[in-house]
Amino acid sequence: MLSITWNIDPEIFRIGAVAVRYYGLLFAIAFAMDYLVFTRFFKDAKLPIDLLDKLTMWAVVSTIIGLRLGHCFFYAPEYYLSHPIDIFKVWEGGLASHGAAAALPLGLYFFCRKYKMRYLWLLDRIVIVVALTGFPIRLGNLMNSEIYGVPTAMPWGFIFARNGEIIAKHPTQIYESLGYLLIFCVLFFIYKKRETLRNRSGFLFGLAMILIFGFRILVEFIKETQDGNVDTVVRNAIGLDMGQLLSVPLVLAGVFLLYYAFHHAPNDKPFVGNVRYKSPAKK
Repeated sequence: MLSITWNIDPEIFRIGAVAVRYYGLLFAIAFAMDYLVFTRFFKDAKLPIDLLDKLTMWAVVSTIIGLRLGHCFFYAPEYYLSHPIDIFKVWEGGLASHGAAAALPLGLYFFCRKYKMRYLWLLDRIVIVVALTGFPIRLGNLMNSEIYGVPTAMPWGFIFARNGEIIAKHPTQIYESLGYLLIFCVLFFIYKKRETLRNRSGFLFGLAMILIFGFRILVEFIKETQDGNVDTVVRNAIGLDMGQLLSVPLVLAGVFLLYYAFHHAPNDKPFVGNVRYKSPAKK
C-alpha cells in the first residue's frame, strides 16, 4: 500500500532554550496575510490605516485568548480547572478555533462600540480573513504531526512516524488547509464581484459560518479522537465529537444571518449614522 512517511521536526532551529517552530512561523504568516487583505478592505472604504492598526490589536488579542480558553474549557476542563496556571502555558500547545469563534466577535463588538462602527459591516469583512487564517494554521498542525485522521488506504495517507504511528492516516490538516483556502477564495470573490450581496449586512458572515463550520463537521468524521479527551466521551455518547457539537449552533447562526441579510435593506456604510473616524492629529 502506498503512503507517505511524515517525520518532520516541528522545530526549525533552536538557540539555547529558545526554539523557533514551524507552527509559530505559520501563525505569524497568517496574521501578516490577514493584515494585507484587510488593508485592501480599508482602502476600498477609504478608512485610515491607523484605525486598522487599532483593529488589528483588538482582533489579535481576542483571537489568541479565545483560541487558548476554547481548548482549555471545551476539550480539557477538568485538567485546567485543577491546574489553572497551565492555561497560560500556550507554548505547550492547545488551541481551539471554536474559542476564537466566540471571543473574536465579542472583542470586535466592544471595538465597534468604542469607534462607532457598524458591527455587521466589520464582521462581514473580518470573516474573510478568518477563513484565510485557517490555511497556514492547519499547515502548522501538519508540521507538528497533530490533529490527523483515522486510518486510510488512500495513496496520499500519511504515516506520522514522529508520533509512533505505523499505519497511514488521513492528513486531515491538509484537507482543512485547502478547504479554508477555497472558502476564502469564494468569500473574496463575492466581496469583489458581487456588490449587491456584499452590501447585505450579515450575508458574508453568515455564509462563512455555514461553510467553515459545516466543512468542519464533515472533516471531523475522519479525524481521530484523543484518548482521555472530552472528544472521546462526547462521541461515545451522541456520535459526534466536541468539534462537531460546537459547530452545529454556529452553522445555525449562519443560516439565521442569511435570512436576516435578505430581509433588511442593503447598507455599505462602515460607521453608524453620520459618524466618521478622525485620525489623531500628527504632532
